[in-house]
Amino acid sequence: MGQFKSYKILTVGLVFLVLVLCFMMPWPEPMIHWLPQPSTVPEYVSESIDWDSLPQELPNLTSLLYWPPTGEDRDDFLASTSPRTSTYCLKGPAHTTFTLGSNLEAILVARDHRGRAKVHGGDLFRAQLLGPELRAGVPGEVKDLKNGTYLLSFPLLWAGRAQVQVRLIHSSEAVRVLQRVWREKRATVDFRGYFRGTDGPLETVICNVDPQSTGAKGPTCQYKDVVSGESWFCAQPSTLPCNALVGHSSGSYLKVTTSHDEALLAGNVTDQKLPSGVPPILVLPATQGNMSNMALKPVDLHVTYQVGPLMAVETTRGTVLHWRAHSWPLRSLRTPVASLHSVARELHGLAGGPYTVVVLGIGAHFTTFPPSIFARRLVGIRAAVKALLDHEPSTLVIIKLANTGYKSVYGSDWLTLQVNRLLRAAFVGLRVAFVDAWEMTSTLNVPDNIHPRKLIVRNEVELFLSFICST
Repeated sequence: MGQFKSYKILTVGLVFLVLVLCFMMPWPEPMIHWLPQPSTVPEYVSESIDWDSLPQELPNLTSLLYWPPTGEDRDDFLASTSPRTSTYCLKGPAHTTFTLGSNLEAILVARDHRGRAKVHGGDLFRAQLLGPELRAGVPGEVKDLKNGTYLLSFPLLWAGRAQVQVRLIHSSEAVRVLQRVWREKRATVDFRGYFRGTDGPLETVICNVDPQSTGAKGPTCQYKDVVSGESWFCAQPSTLPCNALVGHSSGSYLKVTTSHDEALLAGNVTDQKLPSGVPPILVLPATQGNMSNMALKPVDLHVTYQVGPLMAVETTRGTVLHWRAHSWPLRSLRTPVASLHSVARELHGLAGGPYTVVVLGIGAHFTTFPPSIFARRLVGIRAAVKALLDHEPSTLVIIKLANTGYKSVYGSDWLTLQVNRLLRAAFVGLRVAFVDAWEMTSTLNVPDNIHPRKLIVRNEVELFLSFICST
């Protein structure tokens, strides 16, 4: 890999907000921390989305978030898809030697716990082709044929031995639960707001993305960012004004499932391997290249790690990286409200230029709210990205898609797939690049983790840096 270009990298995210790599660049003037001006909302008024302001692909969420039909709503657990009885085998004549660059295809038949073949689709399977000797892997494409069968396809990208592995992430019946909760519940989590008066009293209340989800019996406090249009609500304290809000933290997971729902999402039927149906294969040899590493050294800024800001430097190439967490609805330990930053506002304050890379890691904290909440947030971020690129088109903007991780009703991989669809659609027509973290974390034979292991992170960083250096 050639010499690194001089870069200032800013990472702004909804799970991660601002990260900037810079080289021989003057520091910007200090930015005043954003604390939105509060107002009192006397009673709940439903906030409708201005669909006309959304990107063209986003208004019809039903079409954009399409999923194959999942069959009838039944309470019979044994009729749900089972990872132990579902099977897959090679499509066509069985053989164990393949040509580099070709595809391997297999047919999967979904079956219920009684061994009966399913007659509808909607299951979430994940397929991988693994090369244990080389620590290699590639995600397979899973095509739902909507009749209980699935076509699996794997590109053969390396020489040597390889083995197919298929997992049932969620049965179609579990997907139906996730669909219902995601679309019908206003929120599946809540948050805490900490208010302090001048003489020291502290009040703690419930906060959330809309007034109704705060559980307030009376007025609520609204905090709105005039730049992005983002709003946040807290139940108004009994003795303190809205502008006394000083702290924020995660709250509680709300009860949103029945006992039948929980059985469908239980660990013994979620993210489970199917019995192996394809023998190991051999692919012809090919040469492989190596990629150099860049070592970034962290700098201790004595802040709350979950919120930041964080910084790392690489002195030999003059690279500086800045990272920030996003504003509400951030799930974090208790942190000052002044440390919460709007993604759109951070982007509006950025000069940009040919040595600036902006990385947006967006989406993970929005799986606990209906898709319309995330769509609304994307409107302001898209507008800020467009303004930045209009002002300084040489800025490189990269969207990091959400990765695999949780398997629950609060943060399932199925929900992550929907978030990634919204992300791709929201930035259509803009000069941005995507880092497909979903594929990266679906590739290797390591357990899923919302915070991926070092092996995957290292591969992501190397690929990311090689991409920057090639542009």
